[in-house]
Amino acid sequence: MIVRLEEWASEDLIDGFAFYQKCEPGAGYYFLDRIQPEIMELAVTGGVHRKRHGYHFCASKRFPHGFYYKVQDDIVKVYAVLDCRLDPRTIRNILRTR
Repeated sequence: MIVRLEEWASEDLIDGFAFYQKCEPGAGYYFLDRIQPEIMELAVTGGVHRKRHGYHFCASKRFPHGFYYKVQDDIVKVYAVLDCRLDPRTIRNILRTR
């Protein structure tokens, strides 16, 4: 399958980068270097994860983030890469707008 990041998910990655970079210089680059291959693994595992709020959900192995995606034909569309420490109502509201 092909993995495609929707615009919102790309913005979420930028937000994650900024958060980690603010915590410690260089940590934002580490975040991107580690999380992008995890997202690309959805090319193989896409569709096997349970659903949350109407999206398949896959938790990151290294960060407290999760990937919310849908499978359409042979394309895994990633709609959000969100910090799982957010209030569940906030996550639900974010996903409703995507």
